[in-house]
Amino acid sequence: MKEISPQLQNQIAQYQQLQQQLQVLASQRVQLEAKLREIEGTLEELGKVADGTPIYKSIGMLLVRQDDREGLRNELEEHKETLTIRVKSLQKQEKSLSERYEQLGEKIQQALGGGPTAPSGG
Repeated sequence: MKEISPQLQNQIAQYQQLQQQLQVLASQRVQLEAKLREIEGTLEELGKVADGTPIYKSIGMLLVRQDDREGLRNELEEHKETLTIRVKSLQKQEKSLSERYEQLGEKIQQALGGGPTAPSGG
């Protein structure tokens, strides 16, 4: 087996770092998507509640009566918009890192003498 050059060792380390970054981004995205679904569900339920029904908002360990329904709806809509932007941003970062990860993986395979990782058509 041939010796692994310092350059290849560096590429392997970068490859592992990219893999870890991808895992962190995916975890963050999943958490934000869950929050986004929760807000969407809250907005949906808020639309179903009759006007006379009291509504409460959770603030830490407290439930506080919320009389300003429109203000609450606006707050939830803004939070939803912010989360949507953050999710899209994470998706772009994931895509970019994933492409770099795949390219680096192919370079490492070629350097190790494995050739291309994808089967060639033919």
